[in-house]
Amino acid sequence: QVQLVESGGGLVQPGGSLRLSCAASGFTFSSYVMSWFRQAPGKERQFVAGITRLGDYIEYTASVRGRFTVSRDNAQNTMYLQMNSLKPEDTAVYFCAADYHRMSRRTEDYDFWGQGTQVTVSS
Repeated sequence: QVQLVESGGGLVQPGGSLRLSCAASGFTFSSYVMSWFRQAPGKERQFVAGITRLGDYIEYTASVRGRFTVSRDNAQNTMYLQMNSLKPEDTAVYFCAADYHRMSRRTEDYDFWGQGTQVTVSS
């Protein structure tokens, strides 16, 4: 049974930090490109960051570059998103996703999804 379970979300003040985790099971984690997406209320789900199978190539959406860092630990079947200098516009539900073929910014290309974790940035 394939599972992606996100954790680490919560309420944080502007300028603060959070570290999200995505724990994978039921498939060969190291064979998949992994990405983070987010969805704010009333908006479409959007690509945030992606990392290749060995972590040798990473992409970020422009609005988070320099503030967020994606990483993965294939031995632990886990992907992370370190989020620093958080802004109110980062408020969203954050999802992790797995893609067997290639890194993509399109939601329809992903094979597996987690249930999401809420991140709220507010004073």
